[in-house]
Amino acid sequence: MEQKKFKALVVREDEEQQFHRALEECTVAELPPGDVLIRVCFSSLNYKDALSASGNRGVTKAYPHTPGIDAAGVVVASATDQFSEGDEVICMGYDLGMNTSGGFAEYISVPNGWVLSKPAGLSLYEAMQIGTAGFTAAQCVERLISLGVRPDQGPVLVTGATGGVGSTAVALLSKLGFQVTAVTGKESEHAFLKELGAVNVLTRKQAAGRVGAALLRERWAGVVDTVGGELLAGAVKATRYGGVVACCGNAASGDLPLTVYPFILRGVCLIGIDSANCPMIRREEIWQELADGWRLSMLDGLTTRISLEQLDQYIEAMLAGKTTGRIVIDLGGTAE
Repeated sequence: MEQKKFKALVVREDEEQQFHRALEECTVAELPPGDVLIRVCFSSLNYKDALSASGNRGVTKAYPHTPGIDAAGVVVASATDQFSEGDEVICMGYDLGMNTSGGFAEYISVPNGWVLSKPAGLSLYEAMQIGTAGFTAAQCVERLISLGVRPDQGPVLVTGATGGVGSTAVALLSKLGFQVTAVTGKESEHAFLKELGAVNVLTRKQAAGRVGAALLRERWAGVVDTVGGELLAGAVKATRYGGVVACCGNAASGDLPLTVYPFILRGVCLIGIDSANCPMIRREEIWQELADGWRLSMLDGLTTRISLEQLDQYIEAMLAGKTTGRIVIDLGGTAE
């Protein structure tokens, strides 16, 4: 098996410190040591992958490297009793695709603690239509609900709404009965967001409100923010008394220009969401919810399905802010 050959997208750094991506033929023997060898059937493209694929050392420290923080596939070999040959599994987060060879390849080798049995209610393809982005959105929604945000308390806001996390959050919140206001800088995608269930769509400027103000008019019972910066600050300042803001991204900025007043005068709760190191027991609970009560019927409308050969152009499009929804890579492993 160690001499088994497979295709992978490999990022290399040249002598002039320029980064280049290309499909290469690799062998299983070149993969890192791991408890579980998985034949990857589907992966997905996330912003973190695009950064890794362009040489961002904040994500990936050493090259050559194969990105891909998501993978869904079939166990080929296992050194642990927890998984057996033929099991359908999901692997996402931890160090996969960051400093460990990731899902943009036909095979991955990983520790058993990174591997999750696929819920029976989802196919491998559907699992990657959700992927890290959808899982992150679901975590945000779960935290809003667990901290008391209800549909009857008023509208909720989703920033970066055309991205993978944002679009899934819009669809999921709408399914659960919330009145969703979506924020996007892409005027051409307003209809897309309305189809997902958004009741209103705002521009970034409208959502950010008056820059420099300590507080804004109370509007949102809850917020899912994927971008950070002035948009997150504006959302916090406009959150209603006792409302909850879930923060999971920094696409616009890692800075947060705020005073303490939303927290000490309105009791606003700001919650951080992390997917990479989320404990396995919580992963299992969220994935089961996504397969059952939170199962989304419009995943196909959120998804662009591509081949490994098309991946490079979609990485460039994502870095340029020109992608919408979820992008799933079909690695031709098995039926859906």
